[in-house]
Amino acid sequence: MRKAESGVLHCVVLDCSGSMLKRRSLSLAKGLLTRWSARIYRERGELMVIGFSGSRAHVLRHPGKAIAFNERWIRPIEGGGASPATSGMALAERILASVKRKTPGKATFLWFLSDGRFDPLPECPRYADTIGLVDFESASVPLGRMSRLAMQWSASYQRAEDMARVER
Repeated sequence: MRKAESGVLHCVVLDCSGSMLKRRSLSLAKGLLTRWSARIYRERGELMVIGFSGSRAHVLRHPGKAIAFNERWIRPIEGGGASPATSGMALAERILASVKRKTPGKATFLWFLSDGRFDPLPECPRYADTIGLVDFESASVPLGRMSRLAMQWSASYQRAEDMARVER
């Protein structure tokens, strides 16, 4: 493998829906994203972020070298509306497929941050080498979708509350 083809791309798929906003989970997710992006910068990795809410998914940060100071683009991320998780995952899959075609040696990590308040369940991304799910579910009647996805996708699973304690 040539040096130009190596490296790591972290893809964060962020649920920006109304339920994440209402339960203040989006704020917690943005805090985690800020800390992660600083760590990815120190490790000389690459970062891309996809947000989904309302009726669509959109790129919040295109794939590229992580930068040192990220509050400027993370703080203004807004939330509200529905949870088109399938659109978010489909957009991530298209971009990761393109990255893999251009740089086949690049390791890809996909992190899915959501409260699981979506339907239908998205398909497992094929172009992510490693997948981690962070569950922000805090409703009194849990749906358990993120833990179900983690089992279906053979992905790592963590509750956001536990992860936030460790990240501090």
